[in-house]
Amino acid sequence: MKIESRLNELGITLPNAPAPVAAYTPCRRTGNLVFVSGQGPIINGTQMFTGKVGGSVSAEEAYQAARYCGYNLLAQLKNFLGDLDRIKQVVHVKGFVASEPSFTAQPQVINGVSELMVQVFGDRGCHTRCALGTNVLPTDIPVEVEIIVEVE
Repeated sequence: MKIESRLNELGITLPNAPAPVAAYTPCRRTGNLVFVSGQGPIINGTQMFTGKVGGSVSAEEAYQAARYCGYNLLAQLKNFLGDLDRIKQVVHVKGFVASEPSFTAQPQVINGVSELMVQVFGDRGCHTRCALGTNVLPTDIPVEVEIIVEVE
């Protein structure tokens, strides 16, 4: 499957891969695994959502925020690998949701990125996952997601 063609079919144009905002590297390969640092819903320099889920950010908006995180994860991988077709398997996704204390639907929010990976990669997009609630994330983003992929 040609991933670029699949993205076009889905109507997805990947943003520019965001530059690190602190002392870390966006991607690190060890063996046949690539670890991608946490990405937020910041598209081409614009923070798309701000606030806590269950407060100023709805669950539906947070789902979209997670999807934007997925776009940035793919952009980082494309920048690092040169070709998304080198991805053999999405292995693991870890999502953080800045939540109001009463909000408990973190798994449904992180479905925004999980469902994107399956839409883009098919069976190769199925992965293990962790969806965590937290009190705050950098720059008051509502969602941050990191990923591990296996490459050829």
